[in-house]
Amino acid sequence: MKNRLRELRAARRWSQADLADRCQVSRQAINAIETERYDPSLPLAFTLAGVFGLTIEEIFTPDPASDPA
Repeated sequence: MKNRLRELRAARRWSQADLADRCQVSRQAINAIETERYDPSLPLAFTLAGVFGLTIEEIFTPDPASDPA
């Protein structure tokens, strides 16, 4: 899954730790999501969307390369 997390976080001048604190997760979790090594759970995706005041769809998009044909 592709995401805009790094872009959105940088626009607010937040560190990964700042965003992690706001979402009550570890900095490593934020890093793994940003680098697309981990897809967040649905509750965490809703939390991230709420922190940025966006919808989940505005942050996360399916990666067509990983879709089974």
